[in-house]
Amino acid sequence: MSYPFIQLTFLKSGLFTTIQDPGRRHLGGFGVPAGGWLDEKSALQANWLAGNHPYTPLLEITIQGPKIRFSGSVQIAITGADISPKLNEQPVPRYQTIRVSQGDVLSFGRLNQGCRAYLAIRGKWKVEKELGSYSLLFRGKIQPTQRGFINNNSQILIESKPSIQQRNIEPKDQLVINNPQTIRVLPGPEFDWFSREEIGQFFSYHYQLSTDSNRMGCRLEGHPLTRDSGVELISSGVIPGTVQIVNNGQPVILLADAQTTGGYPRFVNVMSEDMDKVAQLKPGDKLRFQLVPLVK
Repeated sequence: MSYPFIQLTFLKSGLFTTIQDPGRRHLGGFGVPAGGWLDEKSALQANWLAGNHPYTPLLEITIQGPKIRFSGSVQIAITGADISPKLNEQPVPRYQTIRVSQGDVLSFGRLNQGCRAYLAIRGKWKVEKELGSYSLLFRGKIQPTQRGFINNNSQILIESKPSIQQRNIEPKDQLVINNPQTIRVLPGPEFDWFSREEIGQFFSYHYQLSTDSNRMGCRLEGHPLTRDSGVELISSGVIPGTVQIVNNGQPVILLADAQTTGGYPRFVNVMSEDMDKVAQLKPGDKLRFQLVPLVK
């Protein structure tokens, strides 16, 4: 049985709005980054609120939101960063199922908290996969997977589904966004390339997220690290969450769209449970690292 198609028309694209899903798993050996949503918890919650399969594509909205007109009635949900969502210029809640009607316009305003919001829309998205994923793959100024990038006047078709009862997520189960944020890490392969003094200072100082950050990585500014070892690292495998120390001594947290190999020391690795927190950091936000020793 088929259901009516709903068209989303983007009157404004927002700063950086993309289609995302879990990403391209198991292709790292071919040099293909994983990609996919950065804040997994918020993305999965949005799809649950909309009554979708957990891995249904959705929109990842960064700092400044889009303006979207809906051609029909459908249920949606918004999670993650608080970018003051409005429906027909009236504030709407996050973390619950919302009904929109034909001609309604969803917009966003001031960023109050976090960096990335997630918009799920109930139904089957009529978008094409590339390399097994709907996600945009971001590589600096080039987007090799252009279908996942939202521009002004972009349109998306979604085959609607029967409505579900309204769902809510309690505040205790929502992502807590702090500034400064504490990010837990484990020692990386080149952890012992640095002296005890340098390691102690790394975990004592706060770092600030640079404006030169994107979906490939968070560049940090703060106390530069000087390594003891004069050995140069042969290009080696990295994963989202790897914290590299680049030539100027500053840390970089690799994110989902990062390269699959790198030649900088892999000092520590962010615990997977804390990557959602990293995803919600915006330029100017502060964080500190907390070491979680490996259990032998």
